[in-house]
Amino acid sequence: MLVGIAGCVLPFLPGPPLCFVGLLLQQLNADPPFSASFLWIWAGITVVVTVLDYFIPIYGAKTFGGSKWGMWGCTIGLIAGLWFGPLGIIIGPFVGAFIGEMMASNNAHRAFKSAWGSFAGFLFGTLSKLIACFVMAWYFGAFVYHYIVQ
Repeated sequence: MLVGIAGCVLPFLPGPPLCFVGLLLQQLNADPPFSASFLWIWAGITVVVTVLDYFIPIYGAKTFGGSKWGMWGCTIGLIAGLWFGPLGIIIGPFVGAFIGEMMASNNAHRAFKSAWGSFAGFLFGTLSKLIACFVMAWYFGAFVYHYIVQ
């Protein structure tokens, strides 16, 4: 679960699928804690959140007039921002998208607008992944607590 939550902000780890695997592993218990419909619903949520995470930043950039340069800059800025801690993870995608758009159009106003769209999309995608993972972690923790108490 902790690796899944970390995967919400680290681009090389699939956060929600890892958290979902944690729920599935609990089913190996002698007394499975979740129903099949519960797991199918969370499988659907996991797929939707994971797929949307790829399209939301693109939609944000396109809505605000961005290009592929801005998207690449956003991704590179995220990776570079990992070295600067939580603040770098937040600022890196914005700065990267801005630099990418400046390279594409050399228009600061357009680059700022597009970078803001990429950044807003990135934040929304990350937030949706974090919410899904924290809820799955809560179910995981509730089961572990119940198992320990009994």
